[in-house]
Amino acid sequence: MVAAIREYRIRLEGIRFRANHGVTDSERDLPQDFLVNAELSLPATVLPPSDQLKFVFDYDRVSSLVVQEGTKQNYLLLETLAQRLIDRLLAETPATRACVSIQKSRPPTKASVDSVSVELVGTRDGA
Repeated sequence: MVAAIREYRIRLEGIRFRANHGVTDSERDLPQDFLVNAELSLPATVLPPSDQLKFVFDYDRVSSLVVQEGTKQNYLLLETLAQRLIDRLLAETPATRACVSIQKSRPPTKASVDSVSVELVGTRDGA
């Protein structure tokens, strides 16, 4: 018996890059570390038809896309960056749903905070 696959998800955790995102001048003066987790829901038709690397979904392309978008320009808000990442992931992959979380270490807050993260989930129109 062969199982009927209902969902196909790819999750990339810990995509790292350095960039100058933030609202304050001090946040934008020196590059900071950002950590991105991305989860894509893909149509089952994208599953490899056989156990060969040439048929698998190219998740290296996803990590490169995240780093490219995260470093090509500076954003004031993590929410804006997360939205841009979702837009690109849905536009440039066969994904029907994308979940992106972005973590920033040591945000400028009055209290001591180790990190802040923002998570957005987006779907392809009509999905």
